[in-house]
Amino acid sequence: MPAIITKDFRIQNANQFSESFSESADTYYLAIGRPQAFANDQAFNDGTDTSPPTPVDSVGSVDYYVYDDLLSAKKISSSNVSAVIPRRNWTTGTTYDYYRHDYGEINSAGSTIAANSGATTLHDATFYVMNSTFDVYKVIDNNGDSASTVEPTGNKSTSVFSTGDSYKWKYMYSLSASEQANFLSTDFMHVSTESTDYSTTAGAIENAKVTAGGSGGTNGTYTNVDIRGDGSSGKATVVVSSNAVTSVTITTAGSGYTFASVLASDIGSVSGADIDFIISPPGGHASDAVAELGGFFVMMNVDFATSESGEFNTSNDFRRIALLRNPTDSTTGSTATASTLDATKSITFSGTPGSFQADEKITQASSGAVGFVVDFNSTTKVLRYIQPQFTNQGVDSNGNLTAFSSTNTVTGATSGATGTPSSHDITPELTADSGDILYIENRKPISRASDQTENVKLIVEF
Repeated sequence: MPAIITKDFRIQNANQFSESFSESADTYYLAIGRPQAFANDQAFNDGTDTSPPTPVDSVGSVDYYVYDDLLSAKKISSSNVSAVIPRRNWTTGTTYDYYRHDYGEINSAGSTIAANSGATTLHDATFYVMNSTFDVYKVIDNNGDSASTVEPTGNKSTSVFSTGDSYKWKYMYSLSASEQANFLSTDFMHVSTESTDYSTTAGAIENAKVTAGGSGGTNGTYTNVDIRGDGSSGKATVVVSSNAVTSVTITTAGSGYTFASVLASDIGSVSGADIDFIISPPGGHASDAVAELGGFFVMMNVDFATSESGEFNTSNDFRRIALLRNPTDSTTGSTATASTLDATKSITFSGTPGSFQADEKITQASSGAVGFVVDFNSTTKVLRYIQPQFTNQGVDSNGNLTAFSSTNTVTGATSGATGTPSSHDITPELTADSGDILYIENRKPISRASDQTENVKLIVEF
């Protein structure tokens, strides 16, 4: 059976997801992991650092594998979340699409209604822009698919206005300094949910296009032509030349329309003419920027500031980002609420251990335990490590993931460093395999430093 998921359903899902960050029932964390290089040395193709593997949506890969090399996680607050849309900067000389309510429908000629760009859905069309002062405008008319040469600026009224290049625009909203800093990336930009009303009249008709000129009409300019339909007060001027309709100009936008037409008898009895009247979105232009501009995307903006009070390593890199919902805090046994969580195991050494190196393999002859160093603090004598689920990485020669003992010598395979544990913590703050993993992204290595902050903008499309 032919069916679609509508834009309204997509927007509802995006809105529900955004709202869940402020609800007590759910907590979300952005986690980093995979300090070791991607390599084709495991039980499956693990890609390379220059060509990271595509994550697999399987129970094994998602529910069991990701936590093996997870490093740390930071809670995402509601202030870190915003609806976003694709970023489209106004650029002179660009021919933009214009708003139509009926892209993708079939016209009277039997053709699919498409934008100048070729888009057959409204939200694939390039019908809005952000100008140089971070104001967002919708294109109401593009002057017969002509290039835009005059930047829309200054006008923030409820009315449609024209620029010198005969483009017609409608102001939508502006990005504040905070929204620019937090929710503006190379490819996406914040979409406003503010309550300030910049909308035009609901059901107004601001534009019309001649689809077919028809024939046999009486030449002339017909003014004050009634726009028929389920709305009221709409008026147009129609020009008939060479016995066909050649142009339509809206003189009064009216209100309340969901469909519209004119009578042939009102425009010189032209036969076969077809005029498309462009209906404004429900509530009018700028009444709901999220719905009108396609706010199907949600951005999460998170900073990893230096070590985050010691929870995040600064001497190793990471290659994986994961979005976690409702993981468990091992210190409480309940759903995590702490601002940051450490996901690594650790060994504290006695005496004067050697200088263990990041990413080197460590072994313990007495237990057979194997692991990889995440980082080593020579002052506190604490070594953090992971045990991936692969032979000679976290799994010992007997095929078991064996815990390090708290008393016997640990040796670094690369550095040759040795140390005797005084304590051993095999229970990370972030409980392994807890909660739901909603998103996984493998990346090329990202190096960290003690004076460095990484800003991660994660965008999810619904």
